[in-house]
Amino acid sequence: MTAAGLLALVGSAAGAPTSATAATPLQIYGAWHCGNDACTWATVRNMTDFDTNNHWLIDRGDGRPSVNLVVLSFVNPLRLLNGTNDSGDANGVPVGMNQAVVNYFTSHGIRVMLSIGGITYTSDWNTALAQNPTLLGQKAAALASQLGVGIEIDYEESSSPNLTGLQAFIDAYRAAHPYDATGADPTARLTIDVAAGDRWLIGLDQYATANWLTTAKPVLDYANAMVPSKQPSASTAESNWQEHIDGKSNYSPAIPPLAPAKFTGSLYIAEGSQVRPECTDFANSVQNSTGSWVQNAAPNGAGTTSGLLGYMFWAAEKPSTRGVTTTPPNTCEGGVGAGATAYSVPIPMPALRQG
Repeated sequence: MTAAGLLALVGSAAGAPTSATAATPLQIYGAWHCGNDACTWATVRNMTDFDTNNHWLIDRGDGRPSVNLVVLSFVNPLRLLNGTNDSGDANGVPVGMNQAVVNYFTSHGIRVMLSIGGITYTSDWNTALAQNPTLLGQKAAALASQLGVGIEIDYEESSSPNLTGLQAFIDAYRAAHPYDATGADPTARLTIDVAAGDRWLIGLDQYATANWLTTAKPVLDYANAMVPSKQPSASTAESNWQEHIDGKSNYSPAIPPLAPAKFTGSLYIAEGSQVRPECTDFANSVQNSTGSWVQNAAPNGAGTTSGLLGYMFWAAEKPSTRGVTTTPPNTCEGGVGAGATAYSVPIPMPALRQG
């Protein structure tokens, strides 16, 4: 047996993709964006300053964008429900998440979404879902229409998520913006965040996988497997993502397998005091080390096509009040931008695989 054949056999035995498998091109290559105030977006941005700090997103160095998706993070769900007007919000929406910022990206072929929630606003999600989840869904849909964006659900309730309320939220959103397999309508893009693997946010993960992320009757477009508490090694990242593909049959209720075409994997570009190779050094990055796995990960009970949808990166500009930012001199052309070139990321984002 040749060395290549032996490697393929070992890879198959381990449940890993083999080198003989044709790689599936990445379709999603995006960044969460926290603005310049640790994800509150509480001030209207000067767009010249905004461009200085974020130009790498629209130009990897050769005039092409580094990403095909930006997710502005975060909208507080309770403020959105209540239509709060204060120094940082207008009708419940952070004043920095305005049309000028959206157009900055969409004018370069980059899709834009708004993320509702984040771990800071978990209790506000709980309150809003208890009060009036249908109205919250309607307001989210109206916001999507107003700005021409999609919506991401980031509900990080680990103990007892209000799944009945979240179902009502999704039903109300979908009544206004039905599922669109073509991806042509940006407002129809509705996604959800789950944990890096299947062992956290278990109730949400189980329900979403079983009811909203199936290939036979999709309700949500896809899920993002979020970053863990710190940047994982390549093997840990792959192990986490494999859990979604395999599901957890030993749980009660069981978490069913998730089709690779129904989720992305996530990595840090800035973490604490460190700028990660994801930002500055693609050759030595986890996304480079996991690229073959991500493009070849095979279905294991759900879906028919191999390969995750792509990568998401946490997070552009200033994700926390302390620590590094992705602003000059720590811009990410050499990491995310180089990865976009290496993976031939399509811009604009194409219609997503459905199975």
